Amino acid sequence: MVDAFCGTWKLVDSQNFDEYMKALGVGFATRQVGNVTKPTVEISQDGDKVVIKTLSTFRNTEISSKLGEEFDETTTSWNLHSDKHLEIWDEKETKFVREIKDGKLVATLTFEGVQAVRTYEKA
Repeated sequence: MVDAFCGTWKLVDSQNFDEYMKALGVGFATRQVGNVTKPTVEISQDGDKVVIKTLSTFRNTEISSKLGEEFDETTTSWNLHSDKHLEIWDEKETKFVREIKDGKLVATLTFEGVQAVRTYEKA
């Protein structure tokens, strides 16, 4: 199942991301940068681990974990599954669901009823 997610994905559409960041308490300047940044997501499998790299001119991140195994990252705690992960950000729980729809990677981010959808195409 992870194979469908593996590859390099470029952001092509972002809906309601500013409202999502606002709900999380992200400041105005950071939201402005976040709204214009077009990250690339690289998903790969390394043995029994899944590696997700998010690359942009603003910030690069990398997470790696076995599926279903919870782990901590700088400001977040993650639990990756075959199609979704849960992120705890500054003690606020936000849900990320990644799925493949019509050949695109669709990431749905939800926090306290505010939902953003970010769509990526394979590069």
